[in-house]
Amino acid sequence: MRIAWAWLLAFVAAPLMVLAVVAVSAPSDGIPPFRPGFVLDGLTGLADPLFLDGFFGSLRIAATTSVLCLLIGYPMALGIAQARRPDLWLGLLMVPFWSGFLMRLAAWSLLLRGTPWLHTETAMQLGLVTCYLPFFVLPLQARLRRADPLLALAAADLGAGPFAVVRHVIWPQSLPGLVAGLALVFVPVTGEYVIPELLGDPASQTFGRMIWDAFFEERDWPLAASLSLALLSLLVPLSLLARRR
Repeated sequence: MRIAWAWLLAFVAAPLMVLAVVAVSAPSDGIPPFRPGFVLDGLTGLADPLFLDGFFGSLRIAATTSVLCLLIGYPMALGIAQARRPDLWLGLLMVPFWSGFLMRLAAWSLLLRGTPWLHTETAMQLGLVTCYLPFFVLPLQARLRRADPLLALAAADLGAGPFAVVRHVIWPQSLPGLVAGLALVFVPVTGEYVIPELLGDPASQTFGRMIWDAFFEERDWPLAASLSLALLSLLVPLSLLARRR
């Protein structure tokens, strides 16, 4: 137990405290580019309409990706759970992870080159769904494999059709895995930087891009830290709610 608390302190609490200290510091031209103090310019700057647009835009993109993963991934997870050799299908699902993350994005960029879709939100959504779909399917199929198959058989014997069986028997049993899968997609997509940068519209602003620009381009570390804390303040409660399910 002490080792676990020491681990959390070293790799979770300590970085968050550093982030909070940087967020209330003043920008500086030195190295590092901030001056410790108690300045709230970075935090008050979060009310800028540009940041709010990027924040809500990132939430919209994450919600869209989550819904697409639900529509595509639920039948996949159900098929894997009911297959005779589910481990084989799980292995096929994990094959893309054997290639590099950037290689998969480069493949999408190559496929979409010469079409009007490259560097649009459509291309970005394609990249997001293909990269994060396994994170939705894995916990969901694990939950579906633990579901009691006799309940579905009993419902079918009593005259329920396939849709009714899925709606009234399978769906309620899958809710914990469903919530976990949606959280595993929604949370990282909200702060995603690489996929919007490589496949998305260069003019669009997402929260991940704004953090990157503030940190590396503008060298305004207090603003970058404030943006990161704002993102964490939303995503951590969502993750805890999903964990409770």
